Parts: sequence; C-alpha cells; structure tokens
Amino acid sequence: MTTATFKPKLWVPGDWNAFFGFGTNILVNLLVLTGLLRYVLKLPDEIVFGRILPACGLMLFLSTVYYAWMAYRLAQKTGRNDVCALPSGTSVPHMFVVVFVIMLPISLSSGDPIKGWEAGLTWVFIQSFVLIAGGYIAPFIRKITPRAALLGTLAGVSLAFISMRPALEMYMTPVIGVVCFIIILLSWFGGVRYFKGIPAGLVAIAVGTLIAWGSTAVGLNYGGLSLEKLTGSFLDFGFSVPIPAFGHVFSGFEFLGIILITAIPFGIYDLVECMDNVESAAVAGDEYPTTRVLTADGIISLIGCCMGNPFINAVYIGHPGWKSMGGRIGYSAATGVMVILLAWLGIISVMSSIIPLVAISPILLYIGMLIGAQAFQETPKSHAPAIILALTPHLAAWGKLQIDNALGAAGTSAAAVGFDKLGQVGVLYEGLSVMAGGAIISGLMLGAIGVFIIERQLMKAAIFSLASAVFTFFGFMHGESIGIAESPVLALAYLAIACIMLGMHYFAHAEEKKPVIPVHGTEVSA
Repeated sequence: MTTATFKPKLWVPGDWNAFFGFGTNILVNLLVLTGLLRYVLKLPDEIVFGRILPACGLMLFLSTVYYAWMAYRLAQKTGRNDVCALPSGTSVPHMFVVVFVIMLPISLSSGDPIKGWEAGLTWVFIQSFVLIAGGYIAPFIRKITPRAALLGTLAGVSLAFISMRPALEMYMTPVIGVVCFIIILLSWFGGVRYFKGIPAGLVAIAVGTLIAWGSTAVGLNYGGLSLEKLTGSFLDFGFSVPIPAFGHVFSGFEFLGIILITAIPFGIYDLVECMDNVESAAVAGDEYPTTRVLTADGIISLIGCCMGNPFINAVYIGHPGWKSMGGRIGYSAATGVMVILLAWLGIISVMSSIIPLVAISPILLYIGMLIGAQAFQETPKSHAPAIILALTPHLAAWGKLQIDNALGAAGTSAAAVGFDKLGQVGVLYEGLSVMAGGAIISGLMLGAIGVFIIERQLMKAAIFSLASAVFTFFGFMHGESIGIAESPVLALAYLAIACIMLGMHYFAHAEEKKPVIPVHGTEVSA
C-alpha cells in the first residue's frame, strides 16, 4: 500500500488513556479559568457562562480538531499509524497573566469588570497577530535573546502574580488548601502514582470537594459551598453558542498603551515556547511545521477572541508523554468534542458550584512553582544572578499593587498620604512605581543585560542597554503608559550604561591586541 492510499486509524485503544488524561487536564484548566472569571474578576455569570466559556469552547474545539487533522495528514504522508497529535489548549501561564496583569488592574481602576474583559479581548487580538507574524521571525528572536531573560521575566510573573494569591488562599482555608497541595506535590514532584493512574489534579479536586461538602454538612462551611449556590447554578444550565464580540474587542483599545507592554513580549515568549514544543514532538518522531503551527495558534486565538474569549490558545508541552501513553489522532478530537459540549451546555456552571475554589488554588501554586523553577533548571548555573535581576520588576509591581489596593480600600492613595511619609516607614513607593512600570519588558531587558555581562559579551550588553534606553523613553519600560519622554532621566541612565559597555568592549579588545614582550623568562604585555 502506498502512502497516497494509506488511511490512518482515527482511534486506537491507547487514545482512551490519552483522552482521559488530556481531557482531565483541559477540564481542570476550564474550572480554574471559570474561578478566575467569577471570583477574581467578579464578572457576571451571564458573561462568564453565556459569552466567554462558549467562545473558549469553540476555540478549544477548533484547536484540538485542527491538530488531529494535522496528525492524520502526517500519518497519511509517512504511512505510519503511530503519529500523535500535538496537545493544545488555553495557555495556562497567559491565563494568569491576562487576568492579574491586564484584566484585574483595569477592572479595579475603572470599577467595571466589563472593561477588564474588553481589555483582555484586545490583548488576545494583538497577541494573535504577533503569533501569526511570529512564525517568520521566531528564529531570529530566539537567536538574539538569552533563554535566562525570557524565562526569568516569566518566572517573575509566576512568582508575583500566579503563586502568591493561591498560596494565601490555601493558608486561609488550610484544611482544604494545604491537604490538596500535598496531594499534588506527592504526584507531580514526588512521582507518586494514585489508584489506577488517576491524575493527581483530579484526586486533589475530589478530596477538596469531599472535605468542603462534609464541612458544610456539619455547619463549618470551609469551602464556601451551599445547596443554594448549587441550585442557582442550574439557572446557567442550557444551550449557549458564542456570538460575535467585535464591539467589545475594539472598546478595549482605549487601554492599548498598557496592553502593548505585555502583549508583545508574551507573544515573543509564545513563539519560543511553541518552537520548543514542536521540537519536542520531532524528537519523539512526529515532525510538524513550526510556521503552520504558530499560524494556526494565532488564527484560532483570533477567532476565539472575536467571539468573546480573552484567553489565547497554545500548543502544550507533553506530546511525548501522550504518545508514550498510546495517544494517536482520536484523543485530540475527542477532547475538543467534550469541551464544546461542556461549554455550550453550561455544565461547567454546575461543576464550579460543586467544587470549592480553594481546592483548585494548589494547582495554580504548582503552575507558578513549575514556571519559576524552569528558569533556573533550563539555563546555565552562571546565569542565575541574571534571572534574579529579571524577577525584580515583577516583585516591585506586586508590592505596588498591594499598597495601591490597601490605600484604595482606605479611601486614599499614595500621593495623598505623601511619598515622603511612606519613605519614612520604609515604603519607597516612587522606586516601586518606576521599577514596576512595564515589568515584562523591563525584566526581559535587565535579564539579557545581566547574561551578556556574565558572559563578557559587552557589545551585546551595550545593544540591549541602548534598546532599553529607547523603550524607557517611549514608556515600554518603567512607564505606566506609552508616550514620548515618559522617563527621560532613566532613559539617559540606560544610554550611559550602553556607552560604558561599549567603552569596556573596545578597551578589552585593545588589551588583547597589545604585543607580548618576554621579560626574564616570562611574558608581559607591552
């Protein structure tokens, strides 16, 4: 049989294992996403279950079915039945970034969560085009930017805006949060396998749910669940299809300055992450074209965004794992069908009223830990100081946000209290404000400069310092918005750093070129 007439099997027994594993992964992410929308952003249920989740379900369906089709075509082309589809779904790191860095601050500052939703839609709209165009520029970006800088700034986001809140929530309700956290740590970091290979995330959620409902039955109500909430969730049970949200997408453009500061660098990170995951699949024997994968992610994300979904699609890490489990083509498409049914029928509403949010918080902390650890594990040990440098703008951003929220709750602000008075008690608010502005790019550039200094590549350090001066001048770094001469003094400081690096570069080269003159059996420079 020739490859032209070869018909790959759409479903094999191993697809059941991959379907339950991957489907559980996607389901947990949807429950986390729903919790963020309802309890962090305080979006009304008619928006969450009537607009966002149906659009998200459509995006996930298109993504999983498309990658199943790519796997089918690859199997047909190669005449193999062992081709595994690329796993894909809502990008988990970006889920938290868009919520905590874009949607939540804008919701709080405007007093309108709908504004936060619209800003999230615009964020995805821009990132989608970065992904589409990125298929052609990703190799260049990956070549010039140190991995420590890319992963370091992502680690900063994970530490400040992914890990801290769920960690605090866990210790506010430790009987659920800490117990579920240990269940997850034992499996995902400790290698413990639970009964019949049940995924640890599912075990943690089940245990947390049992504790929550048990405490409710005896009047303690640890998880904040109630029969009234469960009964009310059935009101969202029904058939909801996504409808166009173009007006909301373009309404979010009023926050374009804030959005660009994060959308562009995270779009760049997506490019590198996608390239890594496609390379991982190639090592496992399945060669997929990077440009087509990136373009598909961008187009599918754009469709979801225009229908009301503020979360971007991404190829997941883990293709070799699903393949070794026996997954081939069918598991991916089956997951897409499952997701669209859950999202369009409102079943997620009922599930989110059964499961306590604090049972999901440990999963978020685990994600933050994993991303933070990756920055140190996947880079040379000598680059660790540069990673710490990349973290600092995000720590400043988190600290500033805590101060602003606390003072706002008290009906005042840092300016009203006075920067001098805050400084007298050790709160250097002005420093936090400057360092926190554009933290994503600031962390990226500082991390890159740190790496190049460590490696004594001073010309590259000078180029990145010069780029930092330009970014700072126009507000992409150390600024609250994009404009002209946003931080001119700091831009001048970066320019001075570029000059110093350049001078040291040429001085080092001049030293190397000096002739060596023998003196009493030794060699010294002239």
